Amino acid sequence: MKALPMLALLASAGLAGQTVLEDAGKPIRVEFQCTLDDLQSSGMSCTGDQPCPVYLELTAVESVGNRIFAAGNIHSDTSTLYSVLLASDDAGKTWHEPFDRIRGAGLDHIQFLDFENGWISGQVLQPLPLDPFLLITSDGGKTWRRRPLFEDTKAGVIVQYWFTSRTAGSLVLDRGQGGEGDRYELYETANGGESWAVRQTSAKPFRLRRVAGESAAWRIRADAATRAFLVERHDGERWSALAAFSVALRPCVPLEPQ
Repeated sequence: MKALPMLALLASAGLAGQTVLEDAGKPIRVEFQCTLDDLQSSGMSCTGDQPCPVYLELTAVESVGNRIFAAGNIHSDTSTLYSVLLASDDAGKTWHEPFDRIRGAGLDHIQFLDFENGWISGQVLQPLPLDPFLLITSDGGKTWRRRPLFEDTKAGVIVQYWFTSRTAGSLVLDRGQGGEGDRYELYETANGGESWAVRQTSAKPFRLRRVAGESAAWRIRADAATRAFLVERHDGERWSALAAFSVALRPCVPLEPQ
């Protein structure tokens, strides 16, 4: 395996909160700073002697052209704090965040239909999985917009989805145990995910013929030796790492009084 490209903080640029990251010889630590709202909403009790650990979790990776996207969440030992979407426009040499983090949410699966149209599934995970949504792009991932599945709050996790064209797609929702009616719901869209209609419900899981997140070219791998998530591309008969992101982020500590 060839030497692993690593990342470190370079400079701030572009969108608010967007940080450019570049190869510097060790796994990147994504920038994170706890706020008072973070501490209150998550119920964390941190002290100077015992700060609360914070972690990055990457769950999905996909590419379109030379642009690569890695998605997941930032969490503590007990709470999901924010979603996170990382993007590289130069085949993994530098990275940034193209979409604002969503409090209490996580991102799961990525699909690009072509060089313009793509989707990322997610849901709010804190305190319980609810309000599922899609991030949608029509310009190859340069910009994204959040589109909730429902107008009102509803429990559920998007377990599968797939778009066969820029307008037509299917989606499976798991409403979890303990609710009324069937646990699983099958939805379809005819406008690219802007709105969805339920087609069928069942007590047993549905299985789509194809699902987002089953890329044969990319994978996310947790590496115990470096305590990092590796973004790897399949290259012939082997996997090559293009980037590494540190699992451990800056811990939460009590804020200093103003």
